[in-house]
Amino acid sequence: LLVAVSGWIIYEAIHRLSDPPEVAGTGLLVVATLGLVVNLVSAVVLARAQGNSLNMRGAFIHMSADAAGSVAAIAAGVAIVAWQAEWVDPVASIGIAVLVLFATWGLLRDTTSVLLEGTPKGLDPDAIEAAVAGHDGVDAVHHLHLWSLSSDQPALSAHVVLSGEVTLHEAQERGDRIKQFLASRFDINHATLELECHPCEPQDDEWRASDRVRTDEGR
Repeated sequence: LLVAVSGWIIYEAIHRLSDPPEVAGTGLLVVATLGLVVNLVSAVVLARAQGNSLNMRGAFIHMSADAAGSVAAIAAGVAIVAWQAEWVDPVASIGIAVLVLFATWGLLRDTTSVLLEGTPKGLDPDAIEAAVAGHDGVDAVHHLHLWSLSSDQPALSAHVVLSGEVTLHEAQERGDRIKQFLASRFDINHATLELECHPCEPQDDEWRASDRVRTDEGR
């Protein structure tokens, strides 16, 4: 919506550059000043509460763009009242629209990453794999995957090879400790761990070898 509105504003402003309409400069100045106060207060409140939520970030960008628009409108109002430079109004509109487009691009990029379940921003799969592999009672980690359930909720799945001979209860306790570690260090609260007593790749190779033996025997 922000991109579409910005495009429409630029289109209208370009047409008005060649034939600027009459603008009530004093009214524009008063309304823009009141709008600036409201938008600045709203932007400050949203900035403190946005966290990692893309929805809150989108609202913050909207308020910030409105505040910037109010500043540009004030400048245009001053130019019209002082020098009757009505052409400043469409120029200011273009500047505001470009600013909104620039800010919206990052929002669209991050939103697309969430929709495509990309790796969450700020999390390195290699670093997380190394950290889990170095955890007490862990021999190795493989098949680790990171994705985004939402803008502020990363998810992880991994195969974890436990050291030693452990019971099912002990394995579950180690898995719980690893999940607590992921939550405290990386803020990953949604983790699915497949606990293994040995790497699954050799097992797969072994199964394929035995399958070939059975096939040869059948022939």
